[in-house]
Amino acid sequence: MLVTKALIIIGLAIIILGVIFLLQSKSSLGPSTSFMYSNPEWTLNGYIIIGMGVIVIGVGVITRQ
Repeated sequence: MLVTKALIIIGLAIIILGVIFLLQSKSSLGPSTSFMYSNPEWTLNGYIIIGMGVIVIGVGVITRQ
């Protein structure tokens, strides 16, 4: 039970980081001096990180059952 909650919390944190990276790559968040700002490569990285967070949450939900 403790492991499943930890996986869900970690997954949510990963998704939040992915969203931050995605928003920075779309020039919506962060300083313009950031290396991720308006960088299309980080758009793909943001989506990949969000996907990894969803997978971690999925593993947490599956192990809960």
